[in-house]
Amino acid sequence: MQKYIVKEKKDTRSGFGEGLLEVGKTNKNVIALCADLTGSLKMDAFAKEFPERFIQCGIAEANMIGVAAGLTIGGKIPFVGSFAAFATGRVYDQIRQCVAYSNKNVKICASHAGITLGEDGATHQIMEDIGLMKMLPNMVVINPCDFNQTKAATIEISKYVGPVYLRFGRPSVPVYTPANQTFEIGKAIVFEEGKDVSIFATGHLLWKALEAKEMLEEKGISAEVINIHTIKPLDEQAVLKSVLKTKCVVTAEEHFRNGGLGDSIAQFLSLYFPVNIEMVAVNDKFGQSGKPYDLLELYGLNAKAIVEASEKVIARKNA
Repeated sequence: MQKYIVKEKKDTRSGFGEGLLEVGKTNKNVIALCADLTGSLKMDAFAKEFPERFIQCGIAEANMIGVAAGLTIGGKIPFVGSFAAFATGRVYDQIRQCVAYSNKNVKICASHAGITLGEDGATHQIMEDIGLMKMLPNMVVINPCDFNQTKAATIEISKYVGPVYLRFGRPSVPVYTPANQTFEIGKAIVFEEGKDVSIFATGHLLWKALEAKEMLEEKGISAEVINIHTIKPLDEQAVLKSVLKTKCVVTAEEHFRNGGLGDSIAQFLSLYFPVNIEMVAVNDKFGQSGKPYDLLELYGLNAKAIVEASEKVIARKNA
């Protein structure tokens, strides 16, 4: 088993900020729009470097989406930034009509996603955003795992023509992927090979899956850990290849069970290769105020839960 060395922790929103600044330097058509959250989204460096290409829309997210869609008509590449709760639920109609239906080249960049938003509580902790976005035709949905991958994803989506939802978070999390990596939309990454169970994880929960892999190894269980950074389009080939070998699945995500990664994988496998599945996700509960890592523990989004889920599916497979 490969040992992943964590030398530092960084928030994924800072990876977005660095990536945005880099694409701003290389592509003059990149425009950044924000809804009064420039510092929180780490868009301040871009705003300082390119003030003529930064639009502060204020607390008017619906207007921001409309402005962004309009900018694409003139060949601009707008990156809109806000909290995930405001960038999806508050403006869903505008996204559906102006961006997805119109197939406009808008990049919706959503920070503070999931329960790890922390102290701001349930009103700001959206855990249905992946479901909302993946249901829209034309929309690509990406959920990177750490600072480096978020930066790489930000750079890559500037080259992709079409609507993208890029999801990232607030807290500092382990940095364990390469600094100069190439990000490929729709291509899953096998982090650890195994033969007994396939663990498909996304976002912050990938590190928890790697911790679970070590714990399972001590129990004599060989787990395959796969990073599904792109939830739509799902890398169906990678999913099927792994499951044909292990014949049971665990998914892990900081999202509701309904509408998330687990939902997508279960739906796909039900059609082509039905197997036992367990989902480590939030089950039909709103969030609450608390420290990010305390909330992950409280809601069972941890390595222990992934281990227990793995043991359950293996037991059912062997029954």
